[in-house]
Amino acid sequence: MKVVLLKDVKGSGKAGDIIEAKDGFAQNFLIKRGLAKVADTQALTENKSQKDAKAFHRSEELKANKELKEKINGKEVSLSIKSGANGKFFGSVTNKEIADKLFEMGYDIDKKKIVLDSGIKSAGRYSVTVKISPEESAKITVIITADQQ
Repeated sequence: MKVVLLKDVKGSGKAGDIIEAKDGFAQNFLIKRGLAKVADTQALTENKSQKDAKAFHRSEELKANKELKEKINGKEVSLSIKSGANGKFFGSVTNKEIADKLFEMGYDIDKKKIVLDSGIKSAGRYSVTVKISPEESAKITVIITADQQ
């Protein structure tokens, strides 16, 4: 019996897959528990349209990520941080501060996507990676200046 899986089933397939299952397994387990439905023409058409919609949304997301990468790649972010008399910072510059500055510049980027090896603890120019998605990443330059107390 052909069925369309509605949820992931270990050992059988993932949601949206069309599988051939034994009649007893399909009727008494998959369909009864709402894990699958019989693969009639309506179910097959619905499954195809869901897969097409998913592919379309994925391509739109990839396109948006690529545009964001092109917008922020090579941008410079300037931060002024309070420091002591000897130029040493109180604390360090974190990815949250960089994300806040990028937000002020008009780019809504989550702080978790900004990759810092460690906190920035001194003034200077730093190259920072922004992982927009697993496929797309951009480099920005962070310029840190000391604001003497």
